[in-house]
Amino acid sequence: MHFNEKFNAITYGVDIYEPYELIGKLFVISAVTKRTLMPILMRTLKILCPLFIVVSNAYLNAQQMFPLEAIMTYPFPDELVAAKTKSRIAFSINEQGRRNIYVSESPEFGLRKLTSYDNDSGQEISQVSISADGEWIVYVRGGDFGSNWDDEKVVNPAHDPVPEKLAIWSVPFEGGDPIKIDEGVAPAIHPNGRELAYLKNGQIYLASIDGSVKPRAIVEAKGRQLDLQWSNNGQMLAFVSYRNDHSFTGIYRDSLQAIQWIDPSFDYDFSPRWSPDDSAITFVRHNGSGGAPDSILASIPQPYSILVSDIGSGDTRQIWKSPHTMRGSLPTTHGGVNLHWGKNHIVFLSYQDGWPHLYSISPDGQGLKCLTPGNFMTEYISMNPDGTKILAAANTGADLLDIDRRHIILIDLERQNFEVLTPGPGNEWAPRMMADNGTIAYISAGPKQPPLITVSDRSGPPLIVTRSLIPNEFPEEDLVTPRQVIFPSADGIPVHATLFNVESPNPKPAIIYIHGGPPRQMLLGWHYSSYYSNAYALNQYLASQGFAVLSVNYRLGIGYGYDFHRPPDGGVRGASEYQDIKAAGEWLKSQEFIQPDHIGVYGGSYGGYLTAMALGRDSELFAAGVDIHGVHDRTINRTSGYLYPDRYEQAPDVELFREVAWKSSPVSSVDSWTSPVLIIHADDDRNVAFSQSTDLVQRLRRQEVEMETLVIVDDTHHFMLFENQKKVNMAAAEFLIRKLKR
Repeated sequence: MHFNEKFNAITYGVDIYEPYELIGKLFVISAVTKRTLMPILMRTLKILCPLFIVVSNAYLNAQQMFPLEAIMTYPFPDELVAAKTKSRIAFSINEQGRRNIYVSESPEFGLRKLTSYDNDSGQEISQVSISADGEWIVYVRGGDFGSNWDDEKVVNPAHDPVPEKLAIWSVPFEGGDPIKIDEGVAPAIHPNGRELAYLKNGQIYLASIDGSVKPRAIVEAKGRQLDLQWSNNGQMLAFVSYRNDHSFTGIYRDSLQAIQWIDPSFDYDFSPRWSPDDSAITFVRHNGSGGAPDSILASIPQPYSILVSDIGSGDTRQIWKSPHTMRGSLPTTHGGVNLHWGKNHIVFLSYQDGWPHLYSISPDGQGLKCLTPGNFMTEYISMNPDGTKILAAANTGADLLDIDRRHIILIDLERQNFEVLTPGPGNEWAPRMMADNGTIAYISAGPKQPPLITVSDRSGPPLIVTRSLIPNEFPEEDLVTPRQVIFPSADGIPVHATLFNVESPNPKPAIIYIHGGPPRQMLLGWHYSSYYSNAYALNQYLASQGFAVLSVNYRLGIGYGYDFHRPPDGGVRGASEYQDIKAAGEWLKSQEFIQPDHIGVYGGSYGGYLTAMALGRDSELFAAGVDIHGVHDRTINRTSGYLYPDRYEQAPDVELFREVAWKSSPVSSVDSWTSPVLIIHADDDRNVAFSQSTDLVQRLRRQEVEMETLVIVDDTHHFMLFENQKKVNMAAAEFLIRKLKR
């Protein structure tokens, strides 16, 4: 046998163990070696060694050890779609940076790989769709569509001299070479399955799905066109024309007829959805920009309404208007309003009762009803092919722990009720109902099982379609099952967290993980976001290294109701969420199994912002931290429109806001920052400006704070190149091990 060449402090932390513990560590070579030789060693030691208990404890610790590379081998599925008339599904799989399209179909649901992108060049696959008849798969390759800006720009983390252009591709379900349609985004397949509309430079193009006909522009209108929606008969195409301070809903028929603008106004219209018979369209209306500047620090309702327009006459009527309250404001959870037009009901999402629930209403505005009553949220919402049922992911179930999970719920629009389809200790999301209106495809995961494509007809146990893609070296059985922790914040607000901890007889160092977003919720298991699945894997690895890791669901996050999600003094208005991070540190410090002077913190994006807040404000509590692409000065970039408006009028509280925004920024606490920090940032970040970290580095240098840095060249906020993500994870783990473990 031989040792892994990376058997070192980063992988195993051998240098920090006492000599007697090395007996166990020497056998941490591979899962096979460990499980084969360690029981024999234990039986021998039980007879020969009087220190059996000590060695057994070392063995128990050794059982949890695994290389960081091993836990990062999990395949991550995304973009699950289902055909309308055949029981076929398609999805993308990211295998250590190799992103490809896979398909499966009833009744066997065997797994088949359609594309052969076998090298990692950092090009993501997104916007996957499948034709109604299931014969064609369409997808976008390239870009960074989790960005706040420049999401359609070329991504080149591999430093290619001539990088690959973002483009739309198609591939037959039965197999064949992918066909490049054109440079563009947002493909919408025609109901006939032979054509597709898409967006290019903000205008609408039409192309044949097999590439046989040259693409052509069909709509070149003022503004930027969005949200393409074919009518059910394929004779009309609805879209949104965004024009900065307002937007219109338009309908295209053909090149000989003028675009029909639906009830144009001085507002934002969006989310057009067709009636089943194509005679009408429903859409959402929200106030346009402008007006005298209002208070910045006050919470101002953002009302919206739902309208229905008759296509023939053009008559438009409002069928519902949100309450003029903060809870009634435009929802900011996954999918926004989530507008659907079913067989007999229009369905939408509202936060009006304090939770993001689904409501139904008739097309004439009668019979409003909450479909999902209870203290839980709904997201990942889809409708079945005949428009009689809705599928969603929700943090509800019979178990009290389900508030920190996701399960699939089925809503019957005719009976106006719902049921939980996937109870248990796992997480399930992204549900799609197949053409038989009974079989459901979704993504499932657990505390140890990574996310996998799953199908169920409810007549027997679910079938896990992608199980075979998990590599042998993935340490599934060695992972810890995180447990729910609830502690009070300084103002009494209960804060949920998940604790990763391998039981040990001795006190251990601890790490607080802070998610980004901030509208996110970390779960009791693998996460539905690739970014947070990576964080879950890193937390598992750190727990295997002897840390207690506490992942905190601080206020501003989702899953615990509106008041927790949208506190009036959160974020740039006062950073009240930071007290939840400090409370987490104090909770850890009070636990007997924690070394109180060895508590660290790390996080990315908004988690990087709160990491910097923790190190700047409370270096005595937090001994070290890793700040990954965090925001550090909240008086620049996104707040400049408030502070430096291009107009005579200013908000009445602009000067107070300037002070509050500064005090809500980590840079305001640099003078009290003494703990060592590792700062990581990629310089093509399209979510948080690279200059945020450049500025902080200069400030910490002047303060002579112990600091290390890692710059990832040409990659984005999401570390599109797998090797870059691995480099970031290893650097963060190594730094925390070195600074926090004796």
